[in-house]
Amino acid sequence: MKVLVVGGGGREHAVIRKLKESKHVDAIVCAPGNGGISADAECVNIKATDVEGMVNYAVNNGIDFVCVTPDDPLALGMVDALEAKGIPAFGPDAKAARIEASKVFAKGLMKKYGIPTASYEVFDDPEKALAYIKEKNSYPAVVKADGLALGKGVLIARDEAEAAAALKELMVDKQFGNAGNEVVVEEFLEGPEVSVLAFTDGKVVRPMVSSMDHKRADDNDEGLNTGGMGTIAPSPFYTQEIADRCMQEIFLPTIKAMNEEGCPFRGCLYFGLMLTKDGPKVIEYNSRFGDPETQVVLPLLDGDLFEIMKACENGTLADVPIAWKKEAAACVIEASGGYPEHYVKGYEIHGLNEDGQAEGVTVYHSGTKKENGKYCTNGGRVLGITALGRDLQEALQKSYKAVETIGFENMHYRHDIGRKALGK
Repeated sequence: MKVLVVGGGGREHAVIRKLKESKHVDAIVCAPGNGGISADAECVNIKATDVEGMVNYAVNNGIDFVCVTPDDPLALGMVDALEAKGIPAFGPDAKAARIEASKVFAKGLMKKYGIPTASYEVFDDPEKALAYIKEKNSYPAVVKADGLALGKGVLIARDEAEAAAALKELMVDKQFGNAGNEVVVEEFLEGPEVSVLAFTDGKVVRPMVSSMDHKRADDNDEGLNTGGMGTIAPSPFYTQEIADRCMQEIFLPTIKAMNEEGCPFRGCLYFGLMLTKDGPKVIEYNSRFGDPETQVVLPLLDGDLFEIMKACENGTLADVPIAWKKEAAACVIEASGGYPEHYVKGYEIHGLNEDGQAEGVTVYHSGTKKENGKYCTNGGRVLGITALGRDLQEALQKSYKAVETIGFENMHYRHDIGRKALGK
């Protein structure tokens, strides 16, 4: 099989390295890919959001199967366009991708079908939204852009002034364009945060190993929200009892709700959960693999990823064996100084071999390019340094040891990934 993976970040690199293990996969193409991915797949310079260009490439180059990983092309209907040409694809169609592409749709779905989530209201007028927040007078308040915003459209306001600033940024200044035409204002939930990615064919749900993202830029969960500065798996907070409860109260009801609404979900459905004192609640859904959660979850998969993806697409997931290694995984993100705001590209990366890897860890490339045989920085999040261990402590030690030898000028990373999970 010749497989095309759409995207060009660390998540796509993790997917590609797992697909390479499949006995069914002969060749992998990645579009647009990046410097590090080029060691594992043929990279083709097509933008991930170029639906027409991607479909034409797949048709003209004998692609047998496509994995559409990022949120934007899913929301734009890339899977629909591929399937219209007879090319099977892993990922939801545009109607089902609304579960991530519209926070208003997702919250309405949860309300209608009794899926536990934070209480909320929807606004298309910043003044009315601010009046509601003032009236509630409950801080922190959470303000979310309705649409896709690079994972950064959620603002947590600690007081009225911050709420006003958040609404201005999203709804008036249009920091994320039309994504801020409507906002969801919701209550702030407290408790350990857990990510659970799940394979589904629209009927069966097969959750993956739980993971825990670290979204803030700086240690101790301080600084700006980012796309994720590191992850660990599994989460020690996600017990079997909680997993069973999530299956009955959240996972199965969500799949059923999507079917009832006439938009069955096939692909990877990501559940962002908060384990509150009142039980698990949904913070958000994503319609695809999380980044950087994929970089710790897929290395623990004991199974054929291509077979699983194909089964999600053709409705036979119940028949495919899926197991998980009894190990732990940790990923530390090496980012450009100044991320997620202003940063410089083009620094040479040291500590990597010619394939962009290093001994004892797996290096997932997010924002890199390869020039004259050397790897250079080309984005905000640059590398994800992932290690496996018998337990979380060992995985973290291996990861951080490698971080000491792999790097670049003005590098920034968090020193406390997994600390909460270790109870420190």
